[in-house]
Amino acid sequence: MSTTESGERVVLLDDNGTPIGQALKAEVHTSETPLHLAFSCYVFNEHGEVLITRRALEKLTWPGVWTNSFCGHPGPGEEFVPALHRRAEQELGMTVSEVELALPDFRYRAVDASGVVENEICPVFVARAASEPAPHADEVAEFTWAPLDELVRTAESVPSLLSPWMVMQLPQLQDWLASR
Repeated sequence: MSTTESGERVVLLDDNGTPIGQALKAEVHTSETPLHLAFSCYVFNEHGEVLITRRALEKLTWPGVWTNSFCGHPGPGEEFVPALHRRAEQELGMTVSEVELALPDFRYRAVDASGVVENEICPVFVARAASEPAPHADEVAEFTWAPLDELVRTAESVPSLLSPWMVMQLPQLQDWLASR
């Protein structure tokens, strides 16, 4: 477990997305993970490339798998944008700007090979890199910048290389960006 999340709490939700309580993040992710609030963020650089990260091997779920720039959970009473800024620093050692909500209704449930479940209402955001990443080793094994269209092709042809939420998010994100 990351040192940044030992006392972190997540917001538990009912099936309609209404907050019904909270729990320690370290205790909530099990084989019967309750529905909870999260977020995903895709960080773009000045060349239009998106930052992707390979999850640290110590991560509880999907260790070593490539995924979006970063994910996190807003704490009880915490708004998304401050939570995004907090998590960008905790996970990537970077600052982001121009945060924008792209997919407000994204929701998924996925089961890791170890049996741990992710069960989240997980709005998806995009942001601009305001500094270079300096990832924390307990969060990120490695990172790279990639064109979004290449990531979409990878998700279609070899989805097992990417986190399941990223595979589900990429086509929707590509459509959202094309509609702007």
